[in-house]
Amino acid sequence: MQILHLDSSILADSSASRALSQAIVAGLLRQHPTATVNYRDLVAEAIPHLDGAIAASFRPITPPAQAATAVEHARSQTLVAELLASDILVIGAPMYNFSVASQLKAWIDRVVQSGRTFQYTAQGPVGLATGKQVFIASSRGGLYSSGALAPLDFQESYLRAVLAFIGITDVQVVRAENLSRGPEAREMSMRGAYAAVADLSPDSAPAH
Repeated sequence: MQILHLDSSILADSSASRALSQAIVAGLLRQHPTATVNYRDLVAEAIPHLDGAIAASFRPITPPAQAATAVEHARSQTLVAELLASDILVIGAPMYNFSVASQLKAWIDRVVQSGRTFQYTAQGPVGLATGKQVFIASSRGGLYSSGALAPLDFQESYLRAVLAFIGITDVQVVRAENLSRGPEAREMSMRGAYAAVADLSPDSAPAH
C-alpha cells in the first residue's frame, strides 16, 4: 500500500492540521505496517503556481520551449505519477480566508490534468484517478460546519468537488473548528478531532 501525505499549513509545529494529518498516517501505519509513505510538505518545498507556460506544457503537442519550463513540466509529471501510484491520500488542509491554502491549490493545479487524472468524453468529464481513499485533516479558526458561517465554507466543499472530478469519491474528513476561539475551545476541538481519527475506517482502503 502506498500513502501520499500532504501538509499545507504555514504554522509549522503549531499547526492543528499537521498534527491531525500525522495522527491519521500513524493510525494507517498501525493498520497496515508494511505501507510506504510519500510525504510532501507543500510549504517547506513549495510548488510554483501555475502560469501559462507551465500549463501549456501539460499538452503533449506543446513541448517545453525553455529549460525552466521543462523543469516544471517534469515536476508536474512527478506529482501526477505520485498521485496515481497512491492508494490513500492524507491531506492536511487548513482553511485560509474561507478556502484552501494557496500551497495546496498549487499542488491541485498541477495534478488535475486532462488525459492523466481526468478525460473529456461525449457524456462529460470522467475522473481517471479512481480506486483511492482520501482522509482530510481540516482545521478552521471558527465554526463553519453549521450555523451562520456555513455558506462561507469553500474549503471542504472545494476539496470534495475537485477530488470527485478526478474520480475520488471515498473521502473522510477529520475536522477541528473554533481553533481561534480561545484555549479551551481549541483544546475541546482537538480532543474531538483526535477521537474522530480513532474512528476512521482505513481497513476499507485498497491494499496491494
